[in-house]
Amino acid sequence: MRGLALLAGLVLASCTQAPAAQAPGPHPTLVSLNPCSDAVLAEVADPGQLLAISSYSRNAASSSMDLAKARQFRAVSGSAEEVLALRPDLVISDQFLPPATASALAGLAIPVERLPIASSVAESRAQVMRLATLAGHPERGHAIVARIDAALARAVPPSGASPIAAVVWQSGGIVPGPKSLIGDLLRRTGFRQISAVRGMKQADVLSLEAMLADPPQVIFAAGNALGNEDRLLAHPALSGLKNTRRERFEPALLWCGGPTIVRAAERLAEVRGKVSGGPSTSSGRAGLAFWGSKQTPLRLSLSKPARNAGPNL
Repeated sequence: MRGLALLAGLVLASCTQAPAAQAPGPHPTLVSLNPCSDAVLAEVADPGQLLAISSYSRNAASSSMDLAKARQFRAVSGSAEEVLALRPDLVISDQFLPPATASALAGLAIPVERLPIASSVAESRAQVMRLATLAGHPERGHAIVARIDAALARAVPPSGASPIAAVVWQSGGIVPGPKSLIGDLLRRTGFRQISAVRGMKQADVLSLEAMLADPPQVIFAAGNALGNEDRLLAHPALSGLKNTRRERFEPALLWCGGPTIVRAAERLAEVRGKVSGGPSTSSGRAGLAFWGSKQTPLRLSLSKPARNAGPNL
């Protein structure tokens, strides 16, 4: 109670200072604490209606929106004090809002809309429309959805084309699960998510040995190739996979749906075009057969120098 009283005092004190920019008219003022909602609200809200976005969107390593656009908005870390000082009509957060912040906002009757992680294109479309409706501009949400659908339509593989075996390899060898947004996008753009076929789940680790034992046609490296935890994504042993393409996939394309889907679909279609433009390989076909089976991946013995070698992308 004492903490809540202090927060309330902060809000009352802020009333004597220059007020935060408030949007004229009937539409609610908003504070976004999630980088995925940041990207959508930056497009659907009126100038001055979006009082602040999350600090994640100001960081190139965690942003899902254009940094120049993000810098046009005030950024907050998500503390109750920061949010209450802005006096928004509505706060947009995710499922991980700190309990202390949630309690403080509830105590001052500031509503919070919590968005779950979108695990499919359909769920992402629904979230875009939900945010646009909350902002009072559903027509702008429809415009984003139309852009998403147009990008996906352009990325559809040619009729009769066989799915391309692919692995999305994230930091530390982590792979996405089958019920994920990137899994949905891979299917829609002509890829077969091999880790899912193998029965791997969200955040399971695909070892280097398993990758080398029978590789896919495409490895999407979605990490920092120069970071210590991501050294396996650029391991020198991967250079011996003559019939496997290693393609960069920006991690920011994995985190959020909404407008990000457009760029993700374009990148996936670009890579599919590179693969389908060349001759098919026996390695790619073998990869499909291996990952579709139930056999255990061969454990390869890597030499000590290979284990300690640096990035080689």
